[in-house]
Amino acid sequence: MKRILENLRPTHKAGVLVGILGVIAAFAGNPYQGSQFTIDAQELARVVEATTDHVSPEELADWIIQGKADYRLIDLRTAQEYAEYHIPGAENLGLTVLPDAGLQKTEKIVLYSEGGIHSAQAWFLLKAKGYLAVYMLFGGLDGWKDEVLFPELAANPTPAQTVRFGKMREVSKFFGGAPRTGAADSAQTPTYTLPKVEMPKSVEASPTSAPKKKKEGC
Repeated sequence: MKRILENLRPTHKAGVLVGILGVIAAFAGNPYQGSQFTIDAQELARVVEATTDHVSPEELADWIIQGKADYRLIDLRTAQEYAEYHIPGAENLGLTVLPDAGLQKTEKIVLYSEGGIHSAQAWFLLKAKGYLAVYMLFGGLDGWKDEVLFPELAANPTPAQTVRFGKMREVSKFFGGAPRTGAADSAQTPTYTLPKVEMPKSVEASPTSAPKKKKEGC
């Protein structure tokens, strides 16, 4: 595990380490009396090394645009932070309520927090409890802002960077963001006004079917 962590990006390494230490500390305090947790260290190492535990902001944006509904997006921040802005379709569940939130162990779950530390803790907690398809949003909400809402084109971009920015510019507009170009925005302080989003629909009874027509005659 030590060798694997040494090869990670600093932000990823910090998130994983703090997440693991945070959950271990929580277990030491025994907040879930009677709960049993099983951790496969080798499997955890393979996941961390391959970064298969992550979904990129661009990938998540594509899912939302395509209207995919085969995953649950969980915002781990406070209710106030969630109300101020959240990724479209996210539901707000705090770290402490995750074990009793009714999540299915076989469903795809994508977690995010502000920068990634809390999502790493939540990921570790759910994996330890046997959830099979748990992922973290790479970079958390900060990554979403940088790559989706406010993508920036470098002052001297390569052709590949220009092509990617062209795509992300359209994605940004779809989510109400404001794409930026380094050269054009360098003379002024960039603004990061978060767009308004509709609160995701709560899970309620399915809409009633259309009223039945009255029978007319024989």
